[in-house]
Amino acid sequence: MKLYLKLFCLAIIVIYSGSCKKYLDVVPPDVGTLDYAFRSRDAAENYLFACYSDLQQLNDLNRSAGFTTSSEIIFPFDLPSNPIDITGFSLITGTQNAGNPGLNYWDGTNNGIGMWKSIRRCNTMLANINEPADLTATEKARWIAETKFLKAYYHYYLFRLYGPIPIIDVNLPVEASTAEVKVKRMPVNDVVNYIVGLLDQAIPDLPSTIDNPSKELGRITAPAAMAIKAEVLMTAASPLFNGNPDYANFKDKSGTLMFPAYDATKWQKAADACKAAIDACEAAGLKLNTTFLPAPNVTNLSDSLKTVLTFQNALWQNWDSNPELIWALSSIWHGQEYCIPRMTQKANQNDSQNPAYYAVPMATTELFYSNNGVPINEDKTWDYTGRNELRVGDDANFFYIEKGYTTVKSNFDREPRYYGSIGFDGGIWFGNGIYDAKAAHYVAARGVTSLAGPKALEKTNITGYWPKKLANYLTVYDDGFTWTDFQMPVMRMAGLYLLYAEALNEVNGPTPEAISYVDKIRARSGLAGVVSSWANYSNNPTKPTTKDGLRAIIHQERRIELCFEGQSGWDLRRWKELQGVLSVPCKGWSIYESQAVNYYRAVNVEIPVFNTRDYLWPISTNSLVINDNLVQNPFW
Repeated sequence: MKLYLKLFCLAIIVIYSGSCKKYLDVVPPDVGTLDYAFRSRDAAENYLFACYSDLQQLNDLNRSAGFTTSSEIIFPFDLPSNPIDITGFSLITGTQNAGNPGLNYWDGTNNGIGMWKSIRRCNTMLANINEPADLTATEKARWIAETKFLKAYYHYYLFRLYGPIPIIDVNLPVEASTAEVKVKRMPVNDVVNYIVGLLDQAIPDLPSTIDNPSKELGRITAPAAMAIKAEVLMTAASPLFNGNPDYANFKDKSGTLMFPAYDATKWQKAADACKAAIDACEAAGLKLNTTFLPAPNVTNLSDSLKTVLTFQNALWQNWDSNPELIWALSSIWHGQEYCIPRMTQKANQNDSQNPAYYAVPMATTELFYSNNGVPINEDKTWDYTGRNELRVGDDANFFYIEKGYTTVKSNFDREPRYYGSIGFDGGIWFGNGIYDAKAAHYVAARGVTSLAGPKALEKTNITGYWPKKLANYLTVYDDGFTWTDFQMPVMRMAGLYLLYAEALNEVNGPTPEAISYVDKIRARSGLAGVVSSWANYSNNPTKPTTKDGLRAIIHQERRIELCFEGQSGWDLRRWKELQGVLSVPCKGWSIYESQAVNYYRAVNVEIPVFNTRDYLWPISTNSLVINDNLVQNPFW
């Protein structure tokens, strides 16, 4: 009982030492508590897990700007009540402000996590790691490396949001002077160099694989740390942080420039880091997941549907058997009930458990290629101008579209990733309790009387499209849920390959090597290579032969392949393309109409509001008042 009381007191001290909002939170030097926390190997390991704890909360996509501000998912933002915190989603409607920022990771408010507290824990761990007498040298080296990685990652997360940030290498003592406490933001290059330096220190002492998944899944490995390093350097090389004219004159109060001039060599550094990470991952046995092993009760699985499920399986397959998953967080992703349309009478009767309101805007659905592997507005054989005309499901599309059901032409003749990612009116939804592919559910979404159609506002999909990819085919919703969970990747091999292709193209243009890494991913989904697809089907056949053209292809490939995985919002920011994406209304179908001819009329369902200032998060006004050495981000 005394032991439990001491651990409880330690937890309270850790929590409340992070609640002070003075500058960056100073750790009180509670020697007795720290002595207890590091008195033994087991106690120190518990503290290491505390350093990991905030990282696990990032598994909630609703906390990620990469997910919530990408416009891949929208829903009614004015719901009278909501089971989730929708702060991050509402930021695309222009509600972000400096007085009380949404997703505030600086102060840990409005569904943000207090990252400075996370960094402080890591510093405490590093400062006390020599205390446990029973900690082996090998364990100590690994734990130090893990903590340095976490410290780097928390700085990196703040960097992506705020740009120039303070570097907190050691905790400030309580007796620190006012001048010492009032830390300054550091220039972009200094921040990136610091993060990369920590990662370089960590990588040599991290394991190449997790050998005990039941106890250690989610802990960082050397290949994963190298992949994150590559992503950091790609971010630093990208237009948002590399020669951004919008921030060319951004200075702190001492006149120091916060953003660098353009440096082309950053792309080469990023390319080298990507290749090193790929080599390390492949040496550890990681590769694209090209195998789908169906459940024993699956029957009549066509080759086309197997291709769709193979693509989906790169996300769904259990981590300990998924060769593509470089790193995920050990906590499962919760949210499938927002993604699965109601497809049975029982589901409709129990709709309180199945809100199904994660809606995909029409623009996101149109990112996906035609079945010829090129954009639908470029495919000279695909009827782009007539895409919103009606067409009836037939034998040729039996495994994708309900036979005899009237839907819209844009749902026909699309690439497998479209059918693996998007649920739509008339679309087949394989799984959900029926594993005979010839008797699968389909989505009926037209009008209020249809099973998947609009109900109460908090149970209404406002576009008529669902993110099918985020719902495992083995998860069943009928009379309540039977879950088959999965972890959301932080990095998988497809994403790393595309980062490398992007970097190579920025360095040397459309080389065969750059194109080959894009083609690896396309091949898994049954698509021909980039060069042949554009030559044979695109009205812009030479697009892959220019740096600008291949850049556009790679950007679209990342948005397709990694759609709904919390990546696109970060990519669009670093590319400085998010303002263009959010400059047009989000569209959907006329969901309250029951007749196809009326339902398939596009309407505006949300008007995004995004300005140049929104590329970086504002620091809260209160933090600026408390620490007058801090400067606000431009345009706020």
